[in-house]
Order: sequence, then structure tokens, then C-alpha cells
Amino acid sequence: MNKIFNLGDIVKMKKQHPCGVNAWEIIRNGADIKIKCTGCGRIVMIPRSKFEKDLKEIIQAKQEGVE
Repeated sequence: MNKIFNLGDIVKMKKQHPCGVNAWEIIRNGADIKIKCTGCGRIVMIPRSKFEKDLKEIIQAKQEGVE
């Protein structure tokens, strides 16, 4: 299954962060994915293959072209 995600999307991962939040914001997209915890602000960089495996769902897609 090919999951489509973009910068600024809020995603839910399989495991929650130790701070207790399970929502992450995508801040870099490439060979590695950089995500930021929406609870404490911790930034984690993981390989794309692990990110795609651990991604459960996209909670909120970034709104583009909204004025």
C-alpha cells in the first residue's frame, strides 16, 4: 500500500511518544522523514521505509491554497 503524505501533515504513528502524545507533524520529506511531536516539540528523523511501516493514519492533511 502506497501512503501519500506531505509537509505539514499531522500523522498518527503505531507507537506514541514518551510524553504521551501520538500525533506528529511532518517537517521534512525525502529519503529520511523528519517528524516533530505535537506535544513536547521533540524532533525525530527516521528512514522513509520505517516511517511508512509505522504510519497508522493521516490525522490532518495540510490545507493548501486557503486564503
